[in-house]
Amino acid sequence: MDYYEERLQFYPMDATYTGDDRYNDTLNIDISDTYRAALGDFYRKYLDKLASVKRAVLNENDQMSFDILRWECDIHLEGLQFPTHLMPVDQFWSLHLTIGQWAGGTSAQPFRTVRDYDNWLRRLEDFLQWCDTAMVNMKKGMQQGYVLPKSLALKVIPQLDALDHGPVEEHLYYSPVTMLPAGFSASERERLITEYTDMIGEGIIPTFGRLKDFFQEEYLPVCRETAGIWSIPNGEEYYRHQIRRFTTTNMTSEEVFELGKSEVTRILSEMETVKKKVGFVGDLKSFFDHVRSNPDLMPYNDPTEVITHFNEIHDRMKPHLPVLFDLVPKTGFEVRRTEAFREASASAEYQPGSKDGSRAGIFYVPVPDVTGYNHYADESLFLHEAIPGHHYQISLQQENEDLPEFRRSLWYSAYGEGWALYSESLGEELGLYEDPYQYFGMLGAEMHRAIRLVVDAGMHAKKWTREEAVGYSLDNEAEAEASVISEIERYMAMPGQALSYKIGQLKIRQLRQKASEQLGEHFDIRKFHNTILAPGCVPLKILEDKVDAWIEQERSKHGV
Repeated sequence: MDYYEERLQFYPMDATYTGDDRYNDTLNIDISDTYRAALGDFYRKYLDKLASVKRAVLNENDQMSFDILRWECDIHLEGLQFPTHLMPVDQFWSLHLTIGQWAGGTSAQPFRTVRDYDNWLRRLEDFLQWCDTAMVNMKKGMQQGYVLPKSLALKVIPQLDALDHGPVEEHLYYSPVTMLPAGFSASERERLITEYTDMIGEGIIPTFGRLKDFFQEEYLPVCRETAGIWSIPNGEEYYRHQIRRFTTTNMTSEEVFELGKSEVTRILSEMETVKKKVGFVGDLKSFFDHVRSNPDLMPYNDPTEVITHFNEIHDRMKPHLPVLFDLVPKTGFEVRRTEAFREASASAEYQPGSKDGSRAGIFYVPVPDVTGYNHYADESLFLHEAIPGHHYQISLQQENEDLPEFRRSLWYSAYGEGWALYSESLGEELGLYEDPYQYFGMLGAEMHRAIRLVVDAGMHAKKWTREEAVGYSLDNEAEAEASVISEIERYMAMPGQALSYKIGQLKIRQLRQKASEQLGEHFDIRKFHNTILAPGCVPLKILEDKVDAWIEQERSKHGV
């Protein structure tokens, strides 16, 4: 509990995500030298505390917590060795995008009381300081060769351009003012309107203007032409850290690359089978073009039709869910269109609900061009981002009172994204994939994650160019070129993150097969899923140890 409470002071936005409002008025300048030094002291302090604990005397759950906390401290301290604060803004993962989401007034930051509105103003003051610090840091990065690829910087500029001008009343950050609760007094409303107008007109707009000018005039000219992180100082060592951080394994970049190629080969074979089933004549690459451009797979004229389609997928699944799951989250769920300001460069994503369930989990769907929206992969996408993927896993973890507080909000991509990708393979068991194009969509989504292993390691370790990575993707999947480019640039912005999906999925598949083979007729898929989901996010080795222990318990119980 001490670790959890102290950690929230370093990560106040995490508290807001879970529904804890104690830190809603603050935003740490997490890219400052002062913050990074204090964060290092924090993790070293808890490593020292762990060293005084006798792990052997702890029960099974506490031993798992011990191991997870040690991993947390180790991996964060390792990460602090690299000057990532000198490259704090990009087109995909940056704070200016998260704050923009929250500024719309319908995300994690609450806007119900006068205090809520005041909290956001105080948080925005910290955000303005963060932006100023970012520019200072980026200038240092320019001197040290620690800069973005040019293609990524070019994508940031339109994001800043959308927010660097008025009218104030039409600005994204004015959105909360347009939804002031009716119960506010006239004087409160007048004060808040004035303060929000001043914050946007004198703070937000000028800051985004300075950021945009800095990117265009100073930063862009010195950005690197290379795609891979190998080309920055200590880039190869940093990529090894990123692989370890995001896969929770000790795999090498070469092992990642070769695994990806073997998975691509396997999935291509399955795709050939679907191609024949639908009666398409031609090679697989031609079939990709057919799927990308098939007007029957792009039937929508209004973005609301896309949202309705995802809700229909949910309705078809509902009768089948109890066959695979007897644990169901209490937290609500909804599908929303991605906000306009970030829609052009966004992927579909899930934003968790609050820990107490008062705020629903949200599946965001970008629909920048509805007439070109291809729905062939929508069933697998819903399984991944929503149910039983991220919504089930994250909500159950947050709701699990048997876990210590720090574990209820932990996130490991290899586990969380691995579970979500594994969930895509459950479609037939959940009454989906009756349309061969939707099944092909599932294969395409799995292929997409297999390709990630190849292109991520290709760019960041084997010195592939952005264009080589784009070409490899287009040769092996049916994604549209614009989507592929956006994805490749995402991997450029966060080396290693994209590896987590396939590595985690393959581990969960392997564990399911192992349990099924060893337990035979006594294998209960619901109990297996409970075993996977019960601990919340954990490193993969810890998950494997837990499943192995469960298998032995079941074998003993049934005399297998």
